[in-house]
Amino acid sequence: MTIQSTDRSTGAAEHRPAAAFTGGAVIGTLGGLIGLGGAEFRLPLLISVFRFAALEAVILNKAMSLVVVATALPFRAMSVPFDDVMANWPIILNLLAGSLLGAWLGAGWATRLRSETLYKVIAVLLVLIAIVLLFGHDATAGSPPFSGATLVVAGIAAGFVIGVVASLLGVAGGELLIPTLVLLFGADIKLAGSLSLAVSLPTMIVGFTRYSRDQSFSVLGRNKPFLLVMAAGSVVGTFIGGLLLGVVPSGLLLPLLAVILLVSAGKVWRH
Repeated sequence: MTIQSTDRSTGAAEHRPAAAFTGGAVIGTLGGLIGLGGAEFRLPLLISVFRFAALEAVILNKAMSLVVVATALPFRAMSVPFDDVMANWPIILNLLAGSLLGAWLGAGWATRLRSETLYKVIAVLLVLIAIVLLFGHDATAGSPPFSGATLVVAGIAAGFVIGVVASLLGVAGGELLIPTLVLLFGADIKLAGSLSLAVSLPTMIVGFTRYSRDQSFSVLGRNKPFLLVMAAGSVVGTFIGGLLLGVVPSGLLLPLLAVILLVSAGKVWRH
């Protein structure tokens, strides 16, 4: 369980609070505009700009994502009441049956990968998320393609894959959960956003718990001020992005965000 990276971060002293807050706010705003926590954009920033090692960046990203997801549920409660979310508890439990195991295994795999390998895995996953943003985010609700036991098995399998990806990147997984909820379960897009948060929160806690067993988890203690400042910026940005929702046309925004992810993936690959 020892991390094999030697390019460890130099500590929060070199990470200026203003830059951390601004970066978090900008990324949170981008994420809020499309119903995400922004973690997929925050991760390349932590690696390329703030120079954290791959595994440390993933752990920091997951900690910030936990804060964003936990605050996003109350933010959305006025539009999607908690009663509506809990009325769909079978769907939540179905996805959790796979995502919790995937999160635990994904975090374990990340702690055992060589740093160079983890950078490349992160880069590939960023490319896949860019593709999902382009082709999956505008999915419209319809009748579920499966029913009964087949739907349950498909939900568990989808949850497992999402849990692995969420742990490897330190993200909430909404970019994958929302299309899954819409296409596999026929959920309304707004309801899918809140359901994805309900699935993400316990999934991320499981992955976070697994990461806590690795020595790289100490990055949180060494960089607590940086973590808190950037997480605060992310929450503010997510709130602003929610307010701006509908102002920026998705036809322009989604391709732009996908390009950002592709450029980030290239930088992480060559890191």
